Amino acid sequence: MGFWDATHQQNWGLSWHRNEGIELTWLETGSLCFQIDNVNFILPPGSLTITRPWQPHKLGNPNIAAGKLHWLILDIGVRQPHQTWTWPPWMVFTPSDLAELTEFLRGNEQPVWTANSDIARCFKQMTGCINSNIEGNASKLMIYINELLLNLLEMFRSQKVDLSTSLTTARRSTDLFLIAIKDNLAEPWTLESMAEACGLGVTRFGHYCKEITNLSPMQFLNQIRIAKAAETLIKEPTKSVTDIAFECGFSSSQYFATVFRQYYQCSPTAFKKPL
Repeated sequence: MGFWDATHQQNWGLSWHRNEGIELTWLETGSLCFQIDNVNFILPPGSLTITRPWQPHKLGNPNIAAGKLHWLILDIGVRQPHQTWTWPPWMVFTPSDLAELTEFLRGNEQPVWTANSDIARCFKQMTGCINSNIEGNASKLMIYINELLLNLLEMFRSQKVDLSTSLTTARRSTDLFLIAIKDNLAEPWTLESMAEACGLGVTRFGHYCKEITNLSPMQFLNQIRIAKAAETLIKEPTKSVTDIAFECGFSSSQYFATVFRQYYQCSPTAFKKPL
């Protein structure tokens, strides 16, 4: 957990990233540009954001504006929507209340809310602890986090939040992975490593990939790699074919040329626009 208190426009921002846990932030003062799921928000004071581990998001446009932001990232042992949440052992919720809170957080992905006074107070109390003696205040912090999450549960209950079971399926985990892999094509992906990154077994991952794309995982990977390579060949005609092959995840320019010809019936060199 932490906070920043920026009294003027900053020369930095937080680019697209994911957290290894569920993140709660509360904007006490100022304003903040927050982007998630390709939707832009200009957060006013009092805004509460809730971001799950699988949701890429960014802060700043591109830099952070003046404002005071409090944040908490709590690792609940998941990286994909379908995985089972494991809360810290110092949570004091009853099993039924904790299950209800988990259901709200898994089955609803509304990213921006308006914090009530109780939620705001909890964030201020946590900041007070970490601003003085965080080790000596560990017990207090546990109490304040429990209170914060209890107030969050009460907020969900009072607003009659709509829940969707489709947000917690293995199919959605696969779908999110297939979207995200387009930004990480240079990784030496194998069927096993893709399934592992998705938190699924190979057979189950392959099933959902086929269902979503009508392609096997490796066919889909080759398709998006070739599409990216073709785009780069056109936009950057001076870049070497070998460099493009490696950037798009092919192990050699020869294999790249073979696969490329299967898709475009010509060599990568011939595909380039004339200089």
